[in-house]
Amino acid sequence: MTEPVIRPDARAFLDFWNASLLARMEDFPAEQVRAIMNQVRATAPSVVHDLAVLRDLEAGFDGRSLRMRFYDRRAERAPGPLVIYYHGGGFVLGDLDTHHALCIALAEQLDLPLVSVEYRLAPEHPWPAAPDDAEAAARWLAEHAEDALDRGIASLVLAGDSAGANLAAVTARALRDAPAAVPVSAQFLAYPCVDSAGGTRSRAEFAEGFLLTSASIDWFFKQYAAPAGDPRFDLLHADPTGMPPTVLVTAGLDPLRDEGRIYAGALIAAGVPVTYREARGNIHGCFSMAAAIPSTAADIREAVAALGLAMAAGKARDEGGTGD
Repeated sequence: MTEPVIRPDARAFLDFWNASLLARMEDFPAEQVRAIMNQVRATAPSVVHDLAVLRDLEAGFDGRSLRMRFYDRRAERAPGPLVIYYHGGGFVLGDLDTHHALCIALAEQLDLPLVSVEYRLAPEHPWPAAPDDAEAAARWLAEHAEDALDRGIASLVLAGDSAGANLAAVTARALRDAPAAVPVSAQFLAYPCVDSAGGTRSRAEFAEGFLLTSASIDWFFKQYAAPAGDPRFDLLHADPTGMPPTVLVTAGLDPLRDEGRIYAGALIAAGVPVTYREARGNIHGCFSMAAAIPSTAADIREAVAALGLAMAAGKARDEGGTGD
């Protein structure tokens, strides 16, 4: 087998990562891994932005409350799409701050309002807490955006990376079957987790040494405790018919690469408009680590451009055009 091509900046980051305690996160409890990651993040420079609106908010429903963060480069805007972002982290790690820089970049480049959702994490809150929160947040925002955000919204764009991409797609499926107050116009899935079986070539080829490992995947899944085959987790077991136009991005050196490719193929076979991109030579989690892997900025720009085109094509189809 030939050695995979790795970008120089991704290689440098992996050298750092593989020498750190985080490379063996499965040896530690979740609380300790979060603390280590917070220490690492504290050394990063502050993110500079030109957003007109950046504020936290809290939504209450079903006896619980969720923190969210609202981003918009415009102080005012006409009704249009709202991006809802679900962070990655294996359903165990991550929060509003871990993906803050990425959400700023997406809001700036898409020129759309964006809300990042801080859903409950395992093992303290195992499945189905995360998909329950993700769906509830989307429905709440669809109904209350005008009051909570001072924005009218016409549709939702459900977005996320890794575990968050799983939640975005699970939520899109739920809103397909029981629509919210506004429709879902697109989904944006970065290196999604969609299959618990793990029998793909990329799971074996990148099982060690590429940030996300076989051992850490097992660690995440054990704590999340979702039943294998359940369509609110295992999206390859879910009917893809009628899902919204999709932009799906995989990373070339990711154990989850092949299941992302398979899911894109399943969507295409079901007649869903799909734009597929691959960040070649890059690793799982790269979108939220662009400061450490600078070449990722180009991957993000390309993915954002693809989403913009997909949304424009979808709008043309809805208005009776071809979308071509």
